[in-house]
Amino acid sequence: MIRIEAAKGEAVAAQRVEIVERKGIGHPDYICDAVMDAISVALSQEYLRRFGAILHHNIDKSLLAAGRVEKHFGGGRILQPMEMIIGDRATFRAFGEEVAVGEIAVSAAKRWFMDNLRFVDPDHDLHYRVVLAPGSEELTGIFARPGQTRVSNDTSAAVGYYPLSATEQLVLDLEHYLNSTGFKGDFPDTGEDVKIMGLRQDDSLELTVAMPLLARFIGSEQEYFARKASIVKAMQEFIATGKHSFKTDIAYNCLDVPGVGLDGIYLSLLGTSAEDADSGQVGRGNRVNGLISMNRPMGTEAAAGKNPVSHVGKIYNFLAHHLAREIYQSTDRFQEVYVLLLNRIGTPIDQPQMVSVRLLVEDGLTVDLRNSIEEIIHRNLGQMGNFCLTLARGEIPVC
Repeated sequence: MIRIEAAKGEAVAAQRVEIVERKGIGHPDYICDAVMDAISVALSQEYLRRFGAILHHNIDKSLLAAGRVEKHFGGGRILQPMEMIIGDRATFRAFGEEVAVGEIAVSAAKRWFMDNLRFVDPDHDLHYRVVLAPGSEELTGIFARPGQTRVSNDTSAAVGYYPLSATEQLVLDLEHYLNSTGFKGDFPDTGEDVKIMGLRQDDSLELTVAMPLLARFIGSEQEYFARKASIVKAMQEFIATGKHSFKTDIAYNCLDVPGVGLDGIYLSLLGTSAEDADSGQVGRGNRVNGLISMNRPMGTEAAAGKNPVSHVGKIYNFLAHHLAREIYQSTDRFQEVYVLLLNRIGTPIDQPQMVSVRLLVEDGLTVDLRNSIEEIIHRNLGQMGNFCLTLARGEIPVC
């Protein structure tokens, strides 16, 4: 069923208060989401290569347990490695053949750390505990029904929206900048564990930024605060190049206290707080558009690691944002577009129980607009197979 309606209220950008959060690539929650999705992609490709189909798996339960380190100016050492627990369900045997699920999972995890965190040694700095198990017969059975469109393996709903507000875009862009190759080239002494909280009040934007400096590069407290000032200046210069009209203020590493040495500065050995301070968990990080936006509707389903061809908790999270963007870009008459998707377990994934489109539109909905929106929805549902394979190849970032 498709329902299209004009929404009441004002656009997020017109609201007096807006709060937006972004967790960067080295944040423990981001790590859990990204690694579990990398494992799902690796398993999906192995299943496709060997069996011609993506078999049952949901790699969406994970805990990154913080380790322990000793830090001092100029370096430090690891006292206890971080531990990554990899769970939920996977297909270990199909058509008489065994699948090395555990080896594939650990290999994909190590590859992600190697590719994304410069100072984490995936063999030395982490332990891996694989607690994956075979799925239930009923859920596994939906993958073996011949001549049938894949059906949902859960009852789940998702919501997406477009466009991003100027606040959302700035928060997203700033984290991307701080973790960019260019910035890390200029500031190699900064870690990847970036967290940004944006608070906009009318046209004033306060940005609270956390990002550690790396102990191996910092020789003294004086050097730390000198580098901190340079980083704040670089952030201010970057923000000044943006297309916005905000008066901005940056608060960086707010727990810092000059004059108390190591206890008053944010140093890291590996670039992530998971080394000794903060554990991570799937689903606590960014939504699939890369943000945690308090003024927007948000679903509770964690997309990371879920099966890309049967779990609508993943598929519909991505599809809702995709539909909202395409509907918005199809005309210049919308201020904002929201798409809500729902499906029931056992129902084909290309036949949602509900597609609800809510539009902020100034001059009302015409028949032509409704028809155009329905055509976009039907066309995308008709291409569901290709969309799912895009997810299975990891071509759209999950966080």
